[in-house]
Amino acid sequence: MLKLYGSTFSRASIVQWYLEELEVPYEFVLLDMKAGEHRQPEYLAINPIGKVPAIVDGDFQLWESGAILLYLAEKYGNKPLSLEERAIISQWVLFGNSSLATGIFVEANREREMPRLLTSLNEILEQQPFLLGNEFTAADVAVGSILAYIPIMLKLDLSAYSAVLKYIQQINERPAFQKSIGAGRS
Repeated sequence: MLKLYGSTFSRASIVQWYLEELEVPYEFVLLDMKAGEHRQPEYLAINPIGKVPAIVDGDFQLWESGAILLYLAEKYGNKPLSLEERAIISQWVLFGNSSLATGIFVEANREREMPRLLTSLNEILEQQPFLLGNEFTAADVAVGSILAYIPIMLKLDLSAYSAVLKYIQQINERPAFQKSIGAGRS
C-alpha cells in the first residue's frame, strides 16, 4: 500500500486530497515535526531534504508535492495522457507551486502579483469549470489548494474575482477535499 508521509498542517494534505480523488488506498504516516521525526535517519532515507510530503509506493520513493501529484496522475489517473496533456498539467502544477503560491503567500509580492494572477485565473474560470476545461485534474489540486488556502489563512478580499470565488467554493464542496484539506479546518 502506498504510504504518504506528512505532518499536521502541511502540504501533505494536498497529496492526500489527490489520493482521495483518485480513490487510491494509502496509509498516512504522521510525522511529529516538533519532535524532529522528519530529521531521523529512517525518514531522511526517503527524503534527504527532511521535508514533507513524501511517498513510498512499493519500492519507489518520491518527495515534493508537485512531483508527487504528477506521478499520481500518471500512474493512477483515469486515462493515459499524451505528452501534451502531461505538459499542460505540469505547467499548472508548477504554476501553482511557484508563481501562484509566492504571488499570494509572500507578502512582499502580493500587492503586485495577486491582481495579475487572479485576474488571469478569473478569466479562464469564467469560461470553464476547471483549469483544463470540464475535467478535474491534478492541475486543479495544485492550483485549487493554493486558492482554497486564501480564505483559510489570509482572509483576503477576493470579491473582484467572482469566477475564482465560485471555483474555490466548488473545490471546497468536493468530498475528497473535505476528507483532506477541509478536515484540517474544523
